Amino acid sequence: MVSEHEHTDAEGGESTALALKILVAGGFGVGKTTLVGAVSEIRPLRTEELLSEAGQSVDDTDGVDHKVTTTVAMDFGRITIRSGLSLYLFGTPGQDRFWFLWDELSQGALGAVVLADTRRLEDCFPAVDYFEHRRIPFVLAVNCFAGARRHGAQDVARALDLDRGTPVVLCDARDRDSGKEVLIRLVEYAGRMHTARLLDSVG
Repeated sequence: MVSEHEHTDAEGGESTALALKILVAGGFGVGKTTLVGAVSEIRPLRTEELLSEAGQSVDDTDGVDHKVTTTVAMDFGRITIRSGLSLYLFGTPGQDRFWFLWDELSQGALGAVVLADTRRLEDCFPAVDYFEHRRIPFVLAVNCFAGARRHGAQDVARALDLDRGTPVVLCDARDRDSGKEVLIRLVEYAGRMHTARLLDSVG
């Protein structure tokens, strides 16, 4: 979703504001809701429900025993990166049974942040595959949980067999500045990818 609207700048002139749609994806309990909440300048819209006994048989809570809620539709937030550029953030649900929502949410997205937890690295494989197959630019953001073993960006990229050039960044999903840096990296990377594809199409 790329939308433009007119607004009045500080000098009274008209300028065009750009709004870009970004997805925040990854496995169950990796910190998607936390990231959207940390960076959003508006009160984030959340669609969380308490984890139920019925869901215990399908939701793998191994390693995230403290988690008591789960996103069942999406999280939504907004952040202004700079004057005239805003990002609309859509946090996707992590469980497989909600994946039917992903195709709808990904329509018109500039790119995605795939959050990863090195304690459960395999949980982000489905999101990585999803965006690679649909050629949606993404960055892999390793959420550095307390007590988790630290791994370098190159080690994570190799472990996930990421396409060459896919950015891998270390972050703290609870920290606004850290989350903002991840989003800036994504916008820069997605911009380069879209420009290269445009040049290829007219070449």
